[in-house]
Amino acid sequence: MAKKGFTPEQIINKLREAELLLQQGATIAAVSKSIGVSTHTYYRLRKEYDGLRADQAKKLKTLEKENARLKKLVADLSLDNAILKEVAAAKFDALVDDGFKDQTRETNVSKMFVSL
Repeated sequence: MAKKGFTPEQIINKLREAELLLQQGATIAAVSKSIGVSTHTYYRLRKEYDGLRADQAKKLKTLEKENARLKKLVADLSLDNAILKEVAAAKFDALVDDGFKDQTRETNVSKMFVSL
């Protein structure tokens, strides 16, 4: 079944309608059915949007999308950074290993000349 996507303005209007019905004495189950959502969804929407105006709700959704985009960007950059650190560490270890081998050879050669 396709998911219904309500705009923030629609959600605010549905919550206002639900509040009016509740003030008139309707039950939560009847109210949620009349606005076209489940009881669980009604409580979730009320928790998220209660007390917000339509423009505030729209801005909230925009900021949540931007936050998700930025989190993904940070995760990608962190992964790139970790990969680069691993490559740099491997190259450094290879250079250090080669340097110690060369140093050992030089030490051995100098010892040979000193003993002559």
